Amino acid sequence: MSTIVRLIVAASFAWMLPCAAADAPVKPLDLRRVETVHGDATAGTAKAAVCAACHGPAGVAIAPTFPNLAGQSATYVYIQLKEYKEGQRANPIMTGQAAGLSDADMRDLAAHYAALAPKAAGRPDASSRGAVLYLAGDPTLGVPPCQGCHGTAGRGPKPAFSSSPQPSWHSFPSLAGQSSLYVTQQLGDYRTGTRVGSSNASVMHGVTQNLSDADIAALSSYIESL
Repeated sequence: MSTIVRLIVAASFAWMLPCAAADAPVKPLDLRRVETVHGDATAGTAKAAVCAACHGPAGVAIAPTFPNLAGQSATYVYIQLKEYKEGQRANPIMTGQAAGLSDADMRDLAAHYAALAPKAAGRPDASSRGAVLYLAGDPTLGVPPCQGCHGTAGRGPKPAFSSSPQPSWHSFPSLAGQSSLYVTQQLGDYRTGTRVGSSNASVMHGVTQNLSDADIAALSSYIESL
């Protein structure tokens, strides 16, 4: 093939390159060794004014489709904002909100929400199917207990000290009191592979594979009651 022909062929395909780059999958965040996130909670309070429209002035969501953020792990909140900003997690509202945030903004917002008092504890039914799945899992389905990563009361794990390699516990979210509607949506997204923006999301994809719709509903109701 002559040089001229090569140039013509290259030019004819050049218009496709930006599209190919834009359509390339975004690499998931590897959270296995993520550091604990710190920020300025006072600065975050001022920056959170716009967030209150959905997540409430005290970090308790105004509608069941939005998550409560009060008392949430700062590391987890920061990671979610980073996923929205970098494209690992998609949401038409949050993608736009995170686009203009600097790294310092995300850290400050995370610190602000972590410092807020969490939603008051509920009165869960310890005999429910959701309680069984959350506290003990279901070995027959290969489903591990949720409390292993999210804590018995749903407010995050409190692992004992160990010199052996450990997961990044602070990257796991507090679940207590989240609305059943929101939890159902997230578990469904993990199960279908819609939410796969991080190594933690990949773990959740595996965990949810054998959960039925009824199991997800039971788990979601139990988590809301915590």
